[in-house]
Amino acid sequence: MDMNGSVIAITGAGGGLGQTMAIELAKAGASLALLDLDSRSLEETQALCAASQARVYLYPMDVTDEQQVEQTFDAIVRDLGQLDGLVNNAGILRDAMLVKVKGEEVSKMSLAQFNSVISVNLTGTFLCGREAALKMIETKRKGVIINISSVSRAGNMGQSNYSASKAGVASLATCWAKELGRYGIRAAAIAPGVVKTAMTDQMKPEAIARLENMVPLGRIAQADEIAHAVKFIFESDYYTGRVLELDGGLRL
Repeated sequence: MDMNGSVIAITGAGGGLGQTMAIELAKAGASLALLDLDSRSLEETQALCAASQARVYLYPMDVTDEQQVEQTFDAIVRDLGQLDGLVNNAGILRDAMLVKVKGEEVSKMSLAQFNSVISVNLTGTFLCGREAALKMIETKRKGVIINISSVSRAGNMGQSNYSASKAGVASLATCWAKELGRYGIRAAAIAPGVVKTAMTDQMKPEAIARLENMVPLGRIAQADEIAHAVKFIFESDYYTGRVLELDGGLRL
């Protein structure tokens, strides 16, 4: 795919990885449809893309709301004339042990904690991927869908909900590659390790040091390294149905 003149939608584009992806793709000449719950954070991302003079449209939206998702992807094609790519990046964490017993004290992951993560990370990816694929087919665009998974998809202690969701989005990408290839649509996933974002910046230095010691490269990833991988998948026309592991060799 030639990024220049393409139209790419990014969920969770208000900050973190989504914001960095938007800046990278804007530099490459793409027009952007930025999706996030927080309209103010979307405006911040739009301002950061201004130097590239890219067309940037903002769509405040809840990825778990089917009607909102359908209406938003209708609006993207109406506003920008086409849709060539989607990065399913929106995601949340609600970490907890499945059960924890300490003496007489018992705690467990609540159903609300489990369902909230599955709803945003997995159901949201499904809804946005479905609508993006439909728009690509209807407008006869040979597009690309990229799901952001995680090294945690292998199963990480204290993350039953997150790990399950990230294993799910990787599997969705594989399924979609098989189903959508006949329309010229590629699908893939990226599984990052720990990435430097506003969230990791809030962690204690000793916690960061422990994480870095687990990574063979001795450091956590920079957000622009993940964004570069997104650009690679868009531009590599024979990449589909695979999960690109970008974790510095980390194994959980």
